[in-house]
Amino acid sequence: MKRNLKKHLLSIAVAAALPLASAQASVIVLDFEGINPSYPSGNNTQIENFYNGGTSSIGTTGTNYGVSFGSNALNLCLNTTGLDCSNTSRGGLGDPNSQRGGLFFLDGGATTMNVAAGFETGFSFFYSAINQGGSVQVFDGLDGTGNLLTTLNLSPTTSSCQGVGAFCPFVAAGVNFAGVARSVNWGGVANQVVFDDVTFGSSTPGQTPVPGTLALVGLGLAGLTRLRRRQK
Repeated sequence: MKRNLKKHLLSIAVAAALPLASAQASVIVLDFEGINPSYPSGNNTQIENFYNGGTSSIGTTGTNYGVSFGSNALNLCLNTTGLDCSNTSRGGLGDPNSQRGGLFFLDGGATTMNVAAGFETGFSFFYSAINQGGSVQVFDGLDGTGNLLTTLNLSPTTSSCQGVGAFCPFVAAGVNFAGVARSVNWGGVANQVVFDDVTFGSSTPGQTPVPGTLALVGLGLAGLTRLRRRQK
């Protein structure tokens, strides 16, 4: 009887954990941290192949997600609640592990991101644009070519953080779409829009485990713990 109960609880825990692991594996988040090795940093580092198995313009490298950026895509130093390093800030809001770096551009009307292997289902990010809005276009070809799969028009955001930069806070934007996307055009006025936590595979930016799934895993493991104590 005890052996059967133990197997049952274990199967619940494993079954609950599998969807969680699968969901997290299908979601990729670019948080733009670590591109500059120190903080605070300058705002002229080109992201380039930092997420593509290569390097940024200063030789730093990140996880190889097969994602590359155009030459005008830069890493912006974001403020925290205690330090101003640019005119842009998260204001200490959002993911505490993703508050120091973001994506922006200083020339042209857009910058491009390529995902050669493609992504589908959903796409999302945080952005801040207090003076001028922008737009994000998703294409099924590289370098903003092929079919336009979806467009997100970005309204100006409201500045509400005093003393930690004008561009604050960041707000979420996301969309689901059909097809396989291979490039994104990040559009707007140069030096007037900033992006962060770019997320593939979800219309909600960032990785957020499903609370119900975590609770089910916890129940299964708690049951196993109680059973082991009784056996002792």
